[in-house]
Amino acid sequence: MKLRQLTLAAAAALAFGSAHAQTEIQWWHSMSAALGDWVNDLAKQYNESQSEYRIVPTYKGKYDESMTAAIAAFRAGNAPHILQVFEVGTATMMAAKGATVPVGKVLEDAGYPFNPDAYISAVTGYYTAPNGQMLSYPLNSSTTIFYYNKDAFKAAGLDPEQAPKTWPEVFEAATKLKESGHKCPLTTSWISWTQLESFSLWHNTLFATENNGFDGTGARLVVNTPLHLRHFENLAKAANEGSFVYKGRANEPDAAFPSGECAMITGSSGLYARVSKEARFNYGISTLPYYPDVEGAPQNTAIGGASLWVMAGKNEKEYKGVADFFNFLSTAKIQAASHQRTGYLPVTTAAYELTEQSGFYKEHPGTDVAVTQMIRKTTDKSRGIRLGNFVQIRTIADEETEQIWAGRKSAKDALDAIVKRGNEQLERFERANR
Repeated sequence: MKLRQLTLAAAAALAFGSAHAQTEIQWWHSMSAALGDWVNDLAKQYNESQSEYRIVPTYKGKYDESMTAAIAAFRAGNAPHILQVFEVGTATMMAAKGATVPVGKVLEDAGYPFNPDAYISAVTGYYTAPNGQMLSYPLNSSTTIFYYNKDAFKAAGLDPEQAPKTWPEVFEAATKLKESGHKCPLTTSWISWTQLESFSLWHNTLFATENNGFDGTGARLVVNTPLHLRHFENLAKAANEGSFVYKGRANEPDAAFPSGECAMITGSSGLYARVSKEARFNYGISTLPYYPDVEGAPQNTAIGGASLWVMAGKNEKEYKGVADFFNFLSTAKIQAASHQRTGYLPVTTAAYELTEQSGFYKEHPGTDVAVTQMIRKTTDKSRGIRLGNFVQIRTIADEETEQIWAGRKSAKDALDAIVKRGNEQLERFERANR
């Protein structure tokens, strides 16, 4: 009798436990260092806020690596529920028929109200399909901004409270920093994003035809205009003089600024998380530089960072968990805290207003720069860039511009090569998605 009672009790306990077992949601991401801590904290905060679901964040390498891994996992039938994809992978994900479920549908199916108007227009415009449905969740939207070392400026006889706003002013400051003995006056991360993509939008100039790819897959690159050529000839001259120093691809140069090695850098607003944590000097944050003689400049910069895509093939319970997590991420309090911690955009208007009301922007001057750059009115030329095989195009831009810094190609030959090779990639994508 006792044995039978024990058996029944064990069975009941097992049944009770099964009924209350958490549904695990796998989240693959590409956030490392300070941003990796942020992602892990978001998951922890959500997991502690409820008991039905458990978010499991996993770092899967750099953006291109995690995207490749997820595609392979999808084909093998074991893809994660959520995949973080950088913005240049958007067109590729859109073309992957049957591999993803639109985030707008996931939220609505789970009974969560989804209002696109609650988001900053530049964000929804980029991640929304022509039918108005949001395709992916904009977790960490960023844009390109300018950081400078105030202490280095002061040592070079420059006004530390006056950030250079135009490219002529930047090159002039770089020359003075070089003359003062600074070994790396100016550098940049993400060369294509900062110096070609955002550069184009900021000057209300096309990066590619078909309104930068938004109007169709027939888009072709146009980054060898007189304006683009002028800029890269100026960068080449600065590189030759030692006032511009190339520090590598993607975000490899990021460490050179908070360490004090480089005095100025154009990079992601998301670099703020690292700068605020590591810099041991006074620094300033300002808008991306522009050429003042260009009509329509400055306009708005290009969206960057990444969004969260929901992978296909999961069950209803799991999708409800994904929707619940996204609903948690959308709250103004969570959005505002993430924006203030990382430098990424507050993707909802409510989060921006909450941050402003808290006095954060006054206490941390420059942290509103990314927001003000992105909430400007967009044009067809400045809405964003959505191209197929964009990852490969960025690699081509890296390869060709590296020939400039090495003195092996002129700026014109390098830009012409980017257009020629990039258009071959676009033609290939167009043929595959007719």
